[in-house]
Amino acid sequence: MFFELIKTDTNSKARAGIIHTSHGDILTPIFMPVGTQGTIKAVEHRELEEIGTQIILGNTYHLYLRPGTEILEKFGGLHKFINWKKPILTDSGGFQIYSLAELRKIREEGVEFKSHIDGSMHFFSPEKVIDIQRSIGSDIMMVLDECVGYPAQYEYVKKSVVLSSQWAKRCFDHFKSTQPIYGHNQFLFGIVQGSVFKDLRKVSAEDLTQIDFDGFAIGGLAVGESTEEMYDITDFTTDYLPHDKPRYLMGVGRPENLLEAIERGIDMFDCVMPTRNGRNAYLFTSKGVLPIKNSQFKEDESPVDDECDCYTCKNFSRAYLRHLFVAREILALQLASIHNLRFYLNLMSEARQMILEGSFSNWKKEKVIQISNKLTINKEEIID
Repeated sequence: MFFELIKTDTNSKARAGIIHTSHGDILTPIFMPVGTQGTIKAVEHRELEEIGTQIILGNTYHLYLRPGTEILEKFGGLHKFINWKKPILTDSGGFQIYSLAELRKIREEGVEFKSHIDGSMHFFSPEKVIDIQRSIGSDIMMVLDECVGYPAQYEYVKKSVVLSSQWAKRCFDHFKSTQPIYGHNQFLFGIVQGSVFKDLRKVSAEDLTQIDFDGFAIGGLAVGESTEEMYDITDFTTDYLPHDKPRYLMGVGRPENLLEAIERGIDMFDCVMPTRNGRNAYLFTSKGVLPIKNSQFKEDESPVDDECDCYTCKNFSRAYLRHLFVAREILALQLASIHNLRFYLNLMSEARQMILEGSFSNWKKEKVIQISNKLTINKEEIID
């Protein structure tokens, strides 16, 4: 059994489950730190272990370009290349290709694109994307899809949904006709598209659920639509996804976004926000967002968050962390990223516990209010 649904909240669609992989079990809801190129920026593997990371995300597009499948196969896959013993999920590269709008050409056969590194031409077909992920050896693989930006014309999105469904079927067929290279199980997720159009989301979900994917993702959100639209489409789409398979909301988001999405039936998340915001001196805490470079923290002896048990909070003051950022010390990026990731992982663990105890809905309402607070920032007091 790949996915085991343990409990569903009585007052919402929130779920607690277990994803079983060859590299270990993943307790859901879960947040996956983004390690696009085989590394979480500014965070060592040892630190990822210490903060309770269960699974990381890599990216097919970037790993294909660097270091390349030949190197990955020589080392026995990404797990061995980066010395990571826990599960890995790889995004197919559809979002990265979407972001290269001026450098790519989409057609029925696949996507032709220019490398952002050296301008060389490459082609991704659904079959090739599966082959690359076989070479990577990720535990969970994603199908090739077209991620449409926002806003988008209805007719374009309609055609895109048809194309993505065709690609998904080709990915699945090729997945079934090939075998893992390194002796461990690999699983494949379909990706529901359709922008903010509910009828197209329904079509996409119904197309994909006719295929025996191991799990389903919701893509094409957090690309410019309003938060309310994101929540509404997520809530709508999960009604069309199987209860006995994991659901993954791609590229989302802020801590409160995760809790709202859990309430709407999502099990898995990834986003660069905790590490990117951390590197830019914005820290997530149990009382709200902390702009640590603000001068009000210059002599603050308290930890970043007195409710957090991460290495950063147990050992260093706000004043010291602010000093590191002001002095442009690399350690600032590391300590801030460790804290933000631990905050996200703690939030997922706490949400899971509340689901198991049957008290998620009330807890979530209070938690969202607490963590959404924003301290007043006097920009004149911030030293860049």
